[in-house]
Amino acid sequence: MTHAAPLIDPFARPIKYLRVSVTDRCDFRCTYCMTEHMTFLPKKELLTLEELDRMCTSFIGLGVEKLRITGGEPLVRKGIMTFFEGMARHLQTGALRELTLTTNGSQLVRFSQDLADLGVKRVNVSLDTLDDQKFAEITRWGRLPQVRKGIDAAKAAGLRVKINAVALKGFNDSELFDIVDWCAREDHDLTFIEVMPMGDMSEEARLGSYWPLADLRKQLAARFTLTDLPENTGGPARYVRLEETGQKVGFITPLTHNFCESCNRVRLTCTGELFMCLGQEDNADLRAPLRASPDNALLEQVIRAAISRKPKGHDFDYSRQKVDGQMSRHMSHTGG
Repeated sequence: MTHAAPLIDPFARPIKYLRVSVTDRCDFRCTYCMTEHMTFLPKKELLTLEELDRMCTSFIGLGVEKLRITGGEPLVRKGIMTFFEGMARHLQTGALRELTLTTNGSQLVRFSQDLADLGVKRVNVSLDTLDDQKFAEITRWGRLPQVRKGIDAAKAAGLRVKINAVALKGFNDSELFDIVDWCAREDHDLTFIEVMPMGDMSEEARLGSYWPLADLRKQLAARFTLTDLPENTGGPARYVRLEETGQKVGFITPLTHNFCESCNRVRLTCTGELFMCLGQEDNADLRAPLRASPDNALLEQVIRAAISRKPKGHDFDYSRQKVDGQMSRHMSHTGG
């Protein structure tokens, strides 16, 4: 693949990382992500798998090196493995350095080996509790044993598993050390995420469940020696090593720490909207230029114009007892 001039935003950040939502559908209904009775998008609005392939291939031609597939739940999209097979060709040429996905784990028993065979090296599994009843409560439709089996299948296939846990006061704060200890035993990486002001959860509910990661970190520091790690995986997490166990723990803090200065990411929705920042409503419609011409010149022109509008950062803030910068769309719309 011949590379065109790379994508550089107005703050001299090269855009190397694309997160792609391949579906808005999910087999869970996590309370902080979507409503229980969601109205999903009509099929004609979704990019086809062929269009997703063409779109991602265009971004790779413009210098994107890391592709993260998200949803909804990406593995519930019919025929999704044909898309992964298509993206694997870019791994084979070296144009794409990493192909990975974020999943709720429900379909990993079925797909882990196929993903590993195609060159996927690691998966992020969203898991907020190790308690069966609480898991059923927060996911509404999910069942923890199914996810635990999926995680085991991923490990057996040789995939590196990272657990993503949303920090929720009054829900999983009592499980902090249980989750950390379980990840240490199972050799999973672990990242805690602050709940974000998106979707239709009430303001009171979000403020009530908001658990600042600075507080969580203090609790960890009371039991473990924490060493800050300089590494940056291209995502927003900042990492520490727990010296007593040797494990790595990440913190994603959109509300209490501005991680925007090194942001090299953009997000593509399953309808072809490109969001230059998760915390801003500004987006670009890439579906129209994609469908307007079999040639990619217009599409690449619109992509470049969008990147030229990428902001320096966002402004989520809970400190004023109201959620400033709140997003009206559901988390499932942009893929987390």
